[in-house]
Amino acid sequence: MTHVLLATGDLAMDRDDYAESFVETRDVLRAADIVFGQLETSFAMSGVRAPQARHAVLARPDGADALADAGFDVISMAGNHVLDWGNDAFLETRANITRTGMQVVGAGAMIAEARAPVSITLGDGTRVAILAYSSILPQDYWATERRPGCAPMRAFTHYEQIEHDQPGTPARIHSWPHGEDLAAMEADVRAAKSTHDVVVVSHHWGIHFVRATLADYQRSVARATIAAGADAILGGHAHILKGCELIDGKPVFHSLCNFATDLRMDAAHAASKSFNEIRVLAEDWEPDFDSLYNFPPASRLSMVARLEIAAGRVIRAGFLPLYIDRDAVPRFCPPGTHHYGKVVDYVTAVTREAGLDTRYVVRDDMVELAGAAA
Repeated sequence: MTHVLLATGDLAMDRDDYAESFVETRDVLRAADIVFGQLETSFAMSGVRAPQARHAVLARPDGADALADAGFDVISMAGNHVLDWGNDAFLETRANITRTGMQVVGAGAMIAEARAPVSITLGDGTRVAILAYSSILPQDYWATERRPGCAPMRAFTHYEQIEHDQPGTPARIHSWPHGEDLAAMEADVRAAKSTHDVVVVSHHWGIHFVRATLADYQRSVARATIAAGADAILGGHAHILKGCELIDGKPVFHSLCNFATDLRMDAAHAASKSFNEIRVLAEDWEPDFDSLYNFPPASRLSMVARLEIAAGRVIRAGFLPLYIDRDAVPRFCPPGTHHYGKVVDYVTAVTREAGLDTRYVVRDDMVELAGAAA
């Protein structure tokens, strides 16, 4: 018996009818055994916006119901928007998600709850654990023994001047994992693996909007996660697709881009310093005041990760190409169509540019990840 786990990119609905976001994908999601998503908003009646929140949208509580109706089972709150609206809104969001029957991972009232895995037993008896962490962290958004927040996987950055006799020239950027966070994450993975057959880890990480580039710490954290016993890694945050790799045969999706993510734009937002600081990172990004999807063109190309699980292990891994148009509704691309080919070509290109040797094989049911050519 084979079971399917699907994992989507970021979720941040901002429209009158949240169900509209899933009209083209609901049937596929509902047919899967496990559906995982990364939440980038809050489902609460009210909140106090944190001063360090860069872009924050407070969604209504019925957003959780829309996700459950769309087929989601597990929602990660481990991300850089987890405390945008304060502790009360965070706790209300978590309660609204669990009220629908979905499970929350990666965030809790205290660090122990944030680090706890979600556990699901499939029809053939296979036990699956899901863990989630965030490297993208405004100050104090991570949980401790005394405060709510998400499970952290912080990283440090060092800028090395390359030409010491040339002031102002570009620097070489180095990053590496926070030692205590890395050790805690490894311990969580090992503990989950000791009681589960399959362990899937979500990492909210990486460099947003910059084509192809992976940060040093991502590669280090990915290797450590797999070495500790993880069977797959799901990456989020970048809002564009990044390359995939296989580490010891285990799939690593460095960025799943977006899924149901609405982003409105007005003239004030388009002229703001914060937007224009981010805008220059993308290849081409022009505001569209009539669009619900104000992301750069590369963000139109997205994917849903697909893992086939049987007899206690992941037997195949790949993705389902997605296209997201100006209405911000994700749509699966039928094989052989223009958008299907664009997604595969883009992922292939950024994989090579990142120095990864993964091959992509188009199958009837998905684009499968394969090892390097012999």
